[in-house]
Amino acid sequence: MGRVLAIGILLCSLLLLFNPSASHPLCIDSRAPSTLSDPLKFCPYNETACCNSTEDSIIQKQFQTMNISNSDCASLLKSVLCARCDPFSGELFTVDSVPRLVPVLCNSTVSSNSSQSKEAVTNFCSNVWDTCQNVSILNSPFAPSLQGGVPAKNNANDLTDLWQSKSDFCSAFGGTSSDESVCFNGEPVTLNDSSTPIPPHGLCLEKIGNGSYLNMVAHPDGSNRAFFSNQQGKIWLATIPEEGSGGVMELGESSPFMDLTDEVHFDTAFGMMGMAFHPNFAQNGRFFASFNCDKVKWPGCTGRCSCNSDVDCDPSKLVSENGAQPCQYQTVIAEYTANGTASQPSLATSAKPSEVRRIFTMGLPFTSQHGGQILFGPEDGYLYFMMGDGGGVGDPYNFSQNKKSLLGKIMRLDVDNVPSAAEIDKLVLWGNYSIPKDNPFAEDPELRPEIWAVGLRNPWRCSFDSERPSYFICADVGENLYEEVDVITKGGNYGWHFYEGPYDFTPPKSLAGNTSTKPTDTIFPIMGYNHSEVNKKEGSASITGGYIYRSETDPCMYGRYVYGDLYAGAIWAGSEDPENSGNFSSSKIPFSCARDSPIACSSVPDSSLPALGYIFSFGEDNRKDIFVLASSGVYRVVRPSRCGYTCSKENATAGGLPKSHACWLSHPSKNAVLMFSSLVLLLLSFV
Repeated sequence: MGRVLAIGILLCSLLLLFNPSASHPLCIDSRAPSTLSDPLKFCPYNETACCNSTEDSIIQKQFQTMNISNSDCASLLKSVLCARCDPFSGELFTVDSVPRLVPVLCNSTVSSNSSQSKEAVTNFCSNVWDTCQNVSILNSPFAPSLQGGVPAKNNANDLTDLWQSKSDFCSAFGGTSSDESVCFNGEPVTLNDSSTPIPPHGLCLEKIGNGSYLNMVAHPDGSNRAFFSNQQGKIWLATIPEEGSGGVMELGESSPFMDLTDEVHFDTAFGMMGMAFHPNFAQNGRFFASFNCDKVKWPGCTGRCSCNSDVDCDPSKLVSENGAQPCQYQTVIAEYTANGTASQPSLATSAKPSEVRRIFTMGLPFTSQHGGQILFGPEDGYLYFMMGDGGGVGDPYNFSQNKKSLLGKIMRLDVDNVPSAAEIDKLVLWGNYSIPKDNPFAEDPELRPEIWAVGLRNPWRCSFDSERPSYFICADVGENLYEEVDVITKGGNYGWHFYEGPYDFTPPKSLAGNTSTKPTDTIFPIMGYNHSEVNKKEGSASITGGYIYRSETDPCMYGRYVYGDLYAGAIWAGSEDPENSGNFSSSKIPFSCARDSPIACSSVPDSSLPALGYIFSFGEDNRKDIFVLASSGVYRVVRPSRCGYTCSKENATAGGLPKSHACWLSHPSKNAVLMFSSLVLLLLSFV
């Protein structure tokens, strides 16, 4: 039984590799669709689109040069060209990660498991062939050479000149709609509408640890271990017990994995803010810590001030805050190496607090709102760095909208390629990192090359959806009114300091020379809450971002984004409806502590809520169970029945494996199924 169970666990891990990214609104260049102030004049998009008026005009000129004499065919070709403006164009023009010049044309009725509207999908590919097969088209987008992106010659052709039959044509350009993808049917893509999702009856927690931690990262080896770090600067390696086993977290308080307390400046808003382990940590042992330092107390705290002439800011004019001089406190990302064997660094149980490389150092203008989380992108392997606006009421220097400032931004860095000293000087980099070539600066030369997204106030806890990595979700702490959750996209502008969530914000008069105007392309939150929802006292709310729940422990929470408030008065679950549409709603959900919790939970006086204290962060382990990191301890989301909550899906089983080890494969691709089948046969040969 033990060997079969081990195989089951391994298969569960392998299945995670085969979950495809589902569809959601995204443009060809990986940016979010823009909200249109006016409808496009040529293409039929009037609310959100992946084209602006200039691109719309270019498409119109391209269409006119085709010189199509048949009006019915011309109408179809216009819609095909305009599909580049569709909010789902990133999916329509990409198949198996290969870009196309023609969208995937629907070549059959919609499949039963499709998220695309069944009423909208027709056999469009067949319709294009039947209508246009004998119509001359100049510079036809359907020339065979265009499948690989090679420009067409200046020729006029019928489809029958280019393709032998409808079957060949639709084999090349057609496709079906499923819950993993969409196809183009001649109209803007629409998804199935459904009733408002019913929120779960409640979130059940068990307490498995007493320590107070700010960060949790699952061990990259896929095991039941995870790293925890506290704000003071210590990192521990812990073993997570089975859910329902009655066990507690195994963590040696006196034997941390690494101790950086000599380097870290710890105070209310300062400390170790993040940690990240290289995607190849199991082979190279590389990991990274993000923390704050005090240049008065530590000689390694030597970064340039973020208030400088490049951003129209004079540090001599900054007001001293809480007794600290401007840029006395700095934000640092440093690289370290685990003390494992050369061949198996993942077996390491400790690391020396000696930097291998200083990745980033920057002085902070004020003593708050400096983010600090770091994450590796699950698909691109780059390091994402979340940075707040630097503090001050209303972002008085407008750092968040200043394209030359790194404050109020999300950065994307390449830490695998060490730049030369000449390159660092040329690009005026803040440390030893390189710039990914597809960062947004490639299209906007005014933008600092490190920047991925702008207009954030203080992003506090971001995560990539493990099933749909293109869903990069960040919570952004508000000022006086609203706490927000955003889907972060390439080059996105999230509005601060001109908007606080969906509301207009009147910023103070800028103290710097930068006069950035109110953005016209603001991406508004997908969900959030007003301060009055959690506490009547103005200013007593601060969002803590979480994860999209992907564990089967509580199947009624599956696919919902879980987040909370720092002051622990509320936890929310956000749902997307229709699925993959980018349209979210959220609701407060009850939460309580299991009666059989391994560590007994105390309660808030005169309340049924467990006394969590402050919700600092959320965590996720390798089984995708979600954890609440609170000032009173570590809590795990467990089966709802343990708290008396009803979930009709809870008793479902998967694959005959024991419940705590069950896993599932959601809509695998054909190649994934073949690979999985081969792995099963191989593993069973060892039983």
